[in-house]
Formats: sequence, structure tokens, C-alpha cells
Amino acid sequence: MTTNSTPALVTGGTGYLATRLITDLLQQGTPVRTTVRSLDRAGAVRAAVRRGGADDAGLSFAVATLTDDAGWADAAAGIDEVYHVASPMIQSQNPDEVVAPARDGAMRALRAARDAGARRAVLTSSFAAVGYSPKPANPGSTTREYDETDWTSPDTPGLPVYPLSKAVAERAAWDFIEREGGDTELVVLNPTWIAGPTLTSEARSSLQLFSAMLGGHMPLAPRQRFGIADVRDVAAAHIAAMAAADAAGKRYLLLADGPTISWLGVAELLREHFGAFAEKAPTAEVEGEELAPLVIHNERGKRELGLSYRPAEQTIVETVDSMRELGMLA
Repeated sequence: MTTNSTPALVTGGTGYLATRLITDLLQQGTPVRTTVRSLDRAGAVRAAVRRGGADDAGLSFAVATLTDDAGWADAAAGIDEVYHVASPMIQSQNPDEVVAPARDGAMRALRAARDAGARRAVLTSSFAAVGYSPKPANPGSTTREYDETDWTSPDTPGLPVYPLSKAVAERAAWDFIEREGGDTELVVLNPTWIAGPTLTSEARSSLQLFSAMLGGHMPLAPRQRFGIADVRDVAAAHIAAMAAADAAGKRYLLLADGPTISWLGVAELLREHFGAFAEKAPTAEVEGEELAPLVIHNERGKRELGLSYRPAEQTIVETVDSMRELGMLA
């Protein structure tokens, strides 16, 4: 275990990924300051960290939100490393309500990092900022392939709000660092759909989709292919991205090795492993065209950051095991 007397700043401390990252940092000896919308949430974060087996004595809190300048200077004061993990908790299909908080929140975090003289910021983006614009298949093939050079265009017709917000926020982050970032470096991580055991006591993010599948609230599986990234591997990738000298100025796709999966494929795995408990999981997809093969490359992270990934099947099974243990599933 390494020790570091200077705390790292992790934004959005109550989140599914953030609690795992905070736990890992504390376990390696790095104190953590994390932002919360209210100090009333501090107890829940401490409980999550202890659930993960870490000592929360090195954890402190600052109040700051994505939609307000207040608190950001204090949050970043004396900080050398910033992990901007926070994401808008807004369930809306209105771009004006989602895009601005995502973009402006990233700007507030990066501006605070720069003003504090932070060495590096690691930004949590998403595959949604990479692969949601049409891309021709390889010649002679129907397979669509994506790597870190690809971008979701905000001008893509019919683009859903979530990928739009991720693409706009990440572009804004790169532009800010290039023009106004001072000596602060930026690394961006682009995980696919994040799953894996939770440390929180509330079903959030991808966990809600497991609840929907197992609770019979998803009678037909959406017709979509995607990659799965284990939350434990994504947290480890953040720490590796902060440490790797040559990572500055780069983005990294994060996902398990092997073929991508569909929602129906997830449902089939649930039934295979959990039997009657998963009997309400969907057995058919919504009508539509056959899905083209999808390949998402994760070689850069393995090569440059030394990353490795848990198998997607293990992640799916251990997600449900975790939710059952915490009483999130009936």
C-alpha cells in the first residue's frame, strides 16, 4: 500500500462508481476529499466505504454541485489530483435540462483543478461520447468497430439526450484544457455500460436495469448491443490513468474482453445462473432489424495503463449477488 498525505478530490461522492473509487484510493493510502450536494449525504458515503472494507478516517467532504460555482474553490484547495466522476442525476429527455449541467459541471471541476494548480484531472466520460453516431462497417463486413479516435457527433439526427450530454461535456473538457487549462493535464476514460457489485444501499445507474429485468418490468428486451465494464475495473482504471505519465492528453475505452452483448443476452445469463429467481427476465426483443456485430477496442488501456478486465458474465452474476445481499431485489 502506498501512502499520500495530500488528498485526492473525487467529485460526486455518493455515486455508484465514486464510492468504489473512493474506497480503492483510501485502501491504497490516499486521503480523499469528495463533493456532495449536502453534508446530509456524508453518512451514506462513509457507510459505503466501510462496506467496501476501507477505513473512512481519511475521508472528508466539501459541498459543491454541478450547477453552481459555490464551493468548488474550497473543494479543490490544496489538491494535486482530481477525479471528476460526478454526473447529472436528472431523469429528463429535455436536452436543456441535461446537457448544460453535464458540460458546466465538467467546466467547474476543471476550472477548480486548474486554479488549485492540480497536476492532473481524470474525467469520467462514456462510450456514449464515442460510438453513438452512424459509422460504416468495415469493407466486406457488417461489423461496426470503434476505438478512441471515434466521436459521437452532437449533430447526429435523433441522438438521445444521454449520449448528447456526454459528447458535449467531453468536447468542452478537451477544449478547456487546450485553451485555458494551464499546467493541469487531462485524461478521459470512456467506459461502456458499468455494472458490478455495489457499495451503495440504493439501486442507481445500471442497477435499476437489473431491477427492471428481474422484477418483470422489462417485458421485451431493447434491441441494442453494448460492452460491459466492471465498476471495480473502472475504478482501478481511474487510478492507473492518474499515475501513468504518458496518459496525459489521451482517452481510453474501458470494457471487458470478448464479444459485446445484447439486453436479451444479459437476460439469458440471468436465467442461466439464477433459475426461478430470474424467471421474469425478458425472453424476446422488441421488433426491429437484426443487430449488426459490434466491436469496441480496449487495447490502448491494456497496453498503456496495464489494465485487465473481469469477464462480462462474472460481472453480471456478481452484480445480482450484491444486490440480493443488500436487499435491493425481492
